[in-house]
Amino acid sequence: MAALGNRVVTTTNYKLIPKLVDTILHSNVFAAKKLAGAKKWSGLNMQFPVKWQKGVSGTSFAGFDTFSTSASDTRVNLLFVPKFYETNVVLPLDEVSANQTDERVLDMVKLEIASRAQDMADSIGSLFMGDGTGNGSKDFLGLNAIVDDGSSVGTYGSLSRTTYPTLKATVTASGGVLSLAKMSTLYNTITSGTQKPNLGICTPAVFSLYEALLQPQERVVKDVSMMKNENKGLNSGTGLIGGTGFTGLFFKGFPILADEKCNTGDMYFLNEDFLDFYALPLATTEAVKYKTESIEGNDYSEVEGLGFSWSNWIKPTNSASIIGHVYLGGELISQNPLRQGVLTGCTTS
Repeated sequence: MAALGNRVVTTTNYKLIPKLVDTILHSNVFAAKKLAGAKKWSGLNMQFPVKWQKGVSGTSFAGFDTFSTSASDTRVNLLFVPKFYETNVVLPLDEVSANQTDERVLDMVKLEIASRAQDMADSIGSLFMGDGTGNGSKDFLGLNAIVDDGSSVGTYGSLSRTTYPTLKATVTASGGVLSLAKMSTLYNTITSGTQKPNLGICTPAVFSLYEALLQPQERVVKDVSMMKNENKGLNSGTGLIGGTGFTGLFFKGFPILADEKCNTGDMYFLNEDFLDFYALPLATTEAVKYKTESIEGNDYSEVEGLGFSWSNWIKPTNSASIIGHVYLGGELISQNPLRQGVLTGCTTS
């Protein structure tokens, strides 16, 4: 673009638009839903009793038949410990001072805190797709650990999936071709009576493959709320909130959503009744309630709610700056992996 001459440069001020446009963060649907509906962590660890086998069988009888007196041992505890994640917010005081003048268009401090909190939420979305082994197994558990049949993640919730096979999820290789028949088979495998998946997530590419399988009259497209079983709209919950809803194509009554964080080629069928983030705020910190209308271009208008906390500003002794940390504590937990499933390697329809 040709530069304007000094005649206009020396006589005309510039206009700084009071909005930051985000061109880097992408869709983060699954993490947003889980963090928006976080439940409260309680105790040193969280244990979930699960029944993994039937007890001693009953029997028909007549008269003086002798009954069994064997005790039944059918339950074990899944055990989870909290994990923690942080991101920093660092600002030099000379820049902060210059920003606090009458000519300020955007509050740099508030904008930086909100922007860094959004960066953190975006990174957590990637962890929620992993297996929890990153950084010395300090990462949050993700769908690669939860929705696994024991071939990749043999131990879940401190228990062996070989010893306790009902802790195995269903993992089905699509062989490249996505079909309605394969989706129906996965659905039937993880469904029992009223226990059935209520959320599907996949990459935008796999979302398009599913869309191509549908006849025009079957393409029921709706905006899907962030909160499970919530019909009051996206902004009715707390946590990570964005837009007016995520566009979903429906399959057997539940939405399939495109999530750019999802693992390539995967289509997950999830039962959210058994899949939650349990949040534990870090001690001596303050709850995060960072709202901003100054950032456009992503799905994070707020980062708040259970688990997110703020250290307050820390002033180092050897520099004119301020440093703070945003934290998230807790764990992503499924009490019943048996009701979760995934089609892998979907590349064509």
